[in-house]
Amino acid sequence: MLSLDVLRGVAMAAMVIVSNPGDAGHVYWPLAHAAWDGWTPADLICAFFLFAAGAAIPLSGRSSRWTRIIRRGLLLIAAGLLLGGYPDFDPSRWRIPGELQRVGICYLVAAGAYRATTGDARRRGAILMSAAVFLAIGYWLVMQHVPVPGGVAGDLSPRGNLGAYVDRTLMGGHLARLGWDPDGLLATLSAVATMLFGVVCGLCLQSGAPAGRKASQIAAAGAGGIVGGQLWGVVVPINKSLWSSSFAVFGAGAASLLLGICHWVIEVKGWRGWTKPFAILGANALTLYVASSLLRKTLASVAVASADGRLLPVDQHLYLQYFAPLAPPSAASLLYALVNLVVLFGLLALMYRRRIFLRL
Repeated sequence: MLSLDVLRGVAMAAMVIVSNPGDAGHVYWPLAHAAWDGWTPADLICAFFLFAAGAAIPLSGRSSRWTRIIRRGLLLIAAGLLLGGYPDFDPSRWRIPGELQRVGICYLVAAGAYRATTGDARRRGAILMSAAVFLAIGYWLVMQHVPVPGGVAGDLSPRGNLGAYVDRTLMGGHLARLGWDPDGLLATLSAVATMLFGVVCGLCLQSGAPAGRKASQIAAAGAGGIVGGQLWGVVVPINKSLWSSSFAVFGAGAASLLLGICHWVIEVKGWRGWTKPFAILGANALTLYVASSLLRKTLASVAVASADGRLLPVDQHLYLQYFAPLAPPSAASLLYALVNLVVLFGLLALMYRRRIFLRL
C-alpha cells in the first residue's frame, strides 16, 4: 500500500536528517529532541515508525506464521545489538538497549498478539485496541505508584524513574546515558501500545470499505489520539525518553492523522507524482536505518589530519571544511544532514531500480 510506504519513507527521511547534523549544538528546533518533558517533531519519528510497522502487520503474510514472527523479531534485536557495539565492540561499553531492539520486542508482542487473535476484523481490532489501552494505562500506573528502592513513587526524573532503575539493575553500565537509557526496557511496554494502535489501523486499511471512508476514519482516530494524548499529558507529561503513556497515545494519533491524509491524497485523489522518493525510502526502511547508523558511526570513529594539523573525526573534518563556511551554523548543520540523506537515497534508489528489498 503506497500510502503506508510513504508514511514510513517520511519517517525514515526525517530520522536521517535528525540523526546526522553537522553540528549537534546548532540545530533548528523541529530537528532537536525535547530536553525531557514536552515534544518536538523530531520526537515523533520513532512513534511514526512503530505505528507504520504495526499497520503493516495485517497486510503482510509474514505475520501469519509463528516461526516468521519469532525469526524476524529476534533478527531485529540482533541487528540492534550489533549496531550498539559497532565500531569497537568493546564488551565493557557495549550498549544493550536501542531503537532496533525496541522495534524487535514490539514486533514480537504486536505481531504475536495479532496472530493469536481470531474472529473478524472488528473483533480482532477491539481486542488489540483493548490490549493497547491496557498496556498504556498499566505502564502509567506502574510509573506513578511503584517506588524505586530508596526513592519515592512517581519520580519521573531521568535517573530517578522506575524504568531507569530497572535498566541499571539489569544492564549496569551498558546504557546510552549515565544511569538511564532513552530506549529502556520498561518503557517498551508503552511503545508496544503504539505499535498495537498501528495494527488496529492496519486492520482498517485491510477492510473492504471505500478508500475515502478509510482515510476519514484513520484521520479522525488520529485527531482523537492527539487530543487524548494532550489531555493525558496534563496528568503525566508527554515524554519521548520515558515513552510516557500520554506520548504513546499522542504519537500514535499524530501518525494516524498523517497516514489518513496520505491515504486520502494518494489512494482517493490519486495524486502520486510526489511519492516516489518517499516510497523508495520506505520500501527499504531497515536498510536505510542500518546504513545511516553505520555511516554515522564510521565517520565519527576514523580520524584525519585537518589543515592546521589537528586530528579530527572525519565527520567533523568534512563539516568544518566544506559546510561550515557556506552558511550560518544551523543552516550549515542542516545542509550536512541533507547531503547524508542524498547519499543514502542514491544507494536505496539503486536497490529500488534493481528490485532489491532487504527484509528479515
